Amino acid sequence: MKYDSLLIEKKEYVLLKRLMNLSGYHQDSTWRKSVRKLAGELETAKILDEKDMPKDVIRFNSNVTIVSENGWHKKFKLVLPKKSDVKNDCISILTPMGSAVMGYAKGDCIVWEFPSGNQKLTIEHIEQENESINLNMVL
Repeated sequence: MKYDSLLIEKKEYVLLKRLMNLSGYHQDSTWRKSVRKLAGELETAKILDEKDMPKDVIRFNSNVTIVSENGWHKKFKLVLPKKSDVKNDCISILTPMGSAVMGYAKGDCIVWEFPSGNQKLTIEHIEQENESINLNMVL
């Protein structure tokens, strides 16, 4: 891991905690399991101010390219649940794929349990969109 732990921006951390509290009631067990794993990782994450966040760390609204050990590539934008649109490659933070990559950096390799089994993923590319997060939004 490039930065020794997940890096999460302060406002995004607050929003993640809110989302995770609400998602505990979701009916899908895979979804709940992914969120619980992310919650565990957040316990040791470094929480940083916006100005201190490296540009190569996955955050809300990051455009991400990952490659699996099986050779498939996936490009997507990591978004809030209400902006999720799989057909347009907008993946919610609360999906197994979204929660797998949040806070990781370009070049990091992670093993994550997906419904199809464990997958080793390498973060190949990250591009930031400077879309601000509103903490007062209705989730």
